[in-house]
Amino acid sequence: KNNPLFMSNNTDKRLKKGVKRKIYHLLNQSNNKPFTAKQIAKGIGFHQPAKRKLVEKLLVEMTNDNKVIAASGYYTLSNSGSASHEGIIEFTSKGSAYVLVEEGDDIYISKEKTGNALDGDLVSYSLNKNEKRRKPEGKIERVIKRKKTEFVGTLDISEKFAFVITDNRKIHVDFFIDLKQIGKAKNKDKVIVELLNWPEKLNSPFGKIIKVIGKSGDTDTEINAIMEDFELPYEFPADVLQAAKDVDTTISKKEIAKRRDFRNIDTITIDPFDAKDFDDAISYRELENGNLEVGVHIADVSHYVTPGSIIDDEAIMRGTSVYLVDRVVPMLPEVLSNQVCSLRPNEEKLTFSAVFELDNEAKIKNSWFGRTVINSDRRFTYEEAQERIETKKGDYQAEINRLNDLAQILRAGRMSSGALNIETTEVKFVVENGKPVGVKLKVSKEANKLVEEFMLMANKNVSKFIGIPKKGQARYPNIYRIHDQPSEEKIADLHRFVTDNGYEIKEVANKPLSYALNNLLTEAKENREVEFIGPMVIRSMAKAVYSAENIGHYGLAFDYYSHFTSPIRRYPDLMLHRILQNFLDKKQPNITEDEIEKQAKYFSNQEKKATDAERASTKFMQVVFMQDKVGVEFAGTISGVTSYGIFVEVNENKCEGLIRTNAITQDRFFFEEDGKKLVGKNYGDELKMGSKVTIEVTKVDMVNRNIDFDLVDYEKV
Repeated sequence: KNNPLFMSNNTDKRLKKGVKRKIYHLLNQSNNKPFTAKQIAKGIGFHQPAKRKLVEKLLVEMTNDNKVIAASGYYTLSNSGSASHEGIIEFTSKGSAYVLVEEGDDIYISKEKTGNALDGDLVSYSLNKNEKRRKPEGKIERVIKRKKTEFVGTLDISEKFAFVITDNRKIHVDFFIDLKQIGKAKNKDKVIVELLNWPEKLNSPFGKIIKVIGKSGDTDTEINAIMEDFELPYEFPADVLQAAKDVDTTISKKEIAKRRDFRNIDTITIDPFDAKDFDDAISYRELENGNLEVGVHIADVSHYVTPGSIIDDEAIMRGTSVYLVDRVVPMLPEVLSNQVCSLRPNEEKLTFSAVFELDNEAKIKNSWFGRTVINSDRRFTYEEAQERIETKKGDYQAEINRLNDLAQILRAGRMSSGALNIETTEVKFVVENGKPVGVKLKVSKEANKLVEEFMLMANKNVSKFIGIPKKGQARYPNIYRIHDQPSEEKIADLHRFVTDNGYEIKEVANKPLSYALNNLLTEAKENREVEFIGPMVIRSMAKAVYSAENIGHYGLAFDYYSHFTSPIRRYPDLMLHRILQNFLDKKQPNITEDEIEKQAKYFSNQEKKATDAERASTKFMQVVFMQDKVGVEFAGTISGVTSYGIFVEVNENKCEGLIRTNAITQDRFFFEEDGKKLVGKNYGDELKMGSKVTIEVTKVDMVNRNIDFDLVDYEKV
């Protein structure tokens, strides 16, 4: 009798009217975002199958009454006949695109219906009535706001006009340049073009050359072009450099008196051999009770970089240092990052510290946070520290080994709490005179993990110290580093992938999913297949970001986590230092959560741009490195599969290239979407992630930064 489909006529009318009102309210509050019937039912609290059917029935009625527009299984308000919606458009390299929708499926836009939109623009779109597609499809009506109007590309001059071919493959058009708009640029120069206008019926926008970066193909030019393309500055303004030189670097007795003095306590730094900015140090002291005092000392950048200064403004704008293949583009001028704030050995340095008393089981008995002064006794490279761990010989070996024992206990504790254990091999090019001449594979060993564990401990406990409200006190605003749980959809995709490759995600009773993922990775490592399983696990994860709202860090299995340990190269760390000092001084917050959230989103975006630039610089160096290897055969591993071909990573140098499907001669292969693999029509052979192949380099395209391979042979499965 409670079934809403079986009620009296009067009750039925009242119910329908009420439900329609709820549907209208939901759609009206959605800012024109399309919803499926199932999403609408869930949104108004109708979870039972019978109630969902009622929603579907009423949506049909509302569509017939022109109250709602239905297209591709999605519903929106008719808005007096207007079917226009708004969203950010994201292009594929083939010219088609998607409009990103916060809830529900993104809207597919075919190449022919993208109008004059460019990647990242805010656009207005309408939905197409195409019931054959399972997912929504649309058409761009107009561009509301451009994401950017300046683009990097190569100038191609002909007799009467010129074009700029953009570096970004997601910018699917070339820019038409009148010869009067070229300025001093020459043919094949790498340039920045400004979009002037784009008449609707023309295939190409009109542009104007506003800057010449250099000659296309030159290493410096290409690296600078990458920075320009991602809108990341690579040079400091003269006034910022001068301000950095003018910073008072003297450490007065008065300043030291304000701080806890660690100058006479054994302190070391452990960093990569080519590091120039040492922003963290570890001190070590045996206590009378047998416990160990470990100090994590971080460069006190906040002492030298004050809010509102031009150095601070520049650092905010950058947000992060950028680590490219052949150089570091720092967040702070080098006089600060590599000298004044760098914790160089045998120099007195001002630091901000997290100090812990640990017992032999690495349990924290006491902690202290505050400003300090140190004098590092020794600078170790990771290789030198690892040598002391392995041989138990050399200066500071006893201290390093004791720290390593504690670090291993800390790491084991994290793993037992459900932290993900994803190990990756880092590839580093050996660059001489701007050219890559070799490749080094960097494997994380115990010395790397030693430093990592103590930095994680500092980050976690500073975050808890600020973030957990004291009794009777309000929550203190803080900037967190958060990592959400993976979505059900991505885990389902991962399930399908690993099953197709002979693995299982075996969930453990009363344990988080991360346990099963760690077991999967361990099994893949034993089978020497972790290099293709690992990246797929990473892809299934959410992205870590900054936020004023704490939801914990899934990957690390921490309830509280903030970035504290790298203020030389990350602005959120510098923010945290200032928040922490304010908190220690028991002052009222000088920044609101809303202000923190706004900055957190900006710094998360800057971090993403820096990561994308780093990847682009690696891709460029791969192309340069493989330029003279056309015709050479290599052993490789399939690293990606698409409908148009397979990506292969060369085993010995990790350079990646593409074998196009139509270029494979051993069989006629077709793409299988569910398994993400190519399957031979005649012989049934499979080409999938992790398959071992032999390839020949056939083409190296410097302009588009692409490497093409031919398939010579492959393992039969």
